[in-house]
Amino acid sequence: VQLQASGGGLAQAGGSLRLSCAASGRTLSSYVMGWFRQAPGKEREFVSAVTGSGSRTYYTDSVKGRFTISRDNAKNTVDLQMNSLKPEDTAVYYCAVRLAYDIGNYYSANNYNYWGQGTQVTVSS
Repeated sequence: VQLQASGGGLAQAGGSLRLSCAASGRTLSSYVMGWFRQAPGKEREFVSAVTGSGSRTYYTDSVKGRFTISRDNAKNTVDLQMNSLKPEDTAVYYCAVRLAYDIGNYYSANNYNYWGQGTQVTVSS
């Protein structure tokens, strides 16, 4: 499985960016996919996850109401729409897939099997 994240860049506070993660090598429609981020000097943290069908979504508290995760199983992609960006959203964002049928501990990076290379998001104040 290979995951390719894209869409990062520079945005002003209050602005928007849309991240996309394209998967290849395996159809991922049955599996949980997630987004994590890592800011300089900090641990990698959970941002959002979506179940295989797309029917359930999960967010860390700090992004609820601002970020929206979605997936297109026909295209084998998962997106993260980020609105009302804040400087504290600045980080490298990673997409990941959990190759299991149960939701498990979707917020723990240890429960994901494959990772994308990361895309930088920088939000200026």
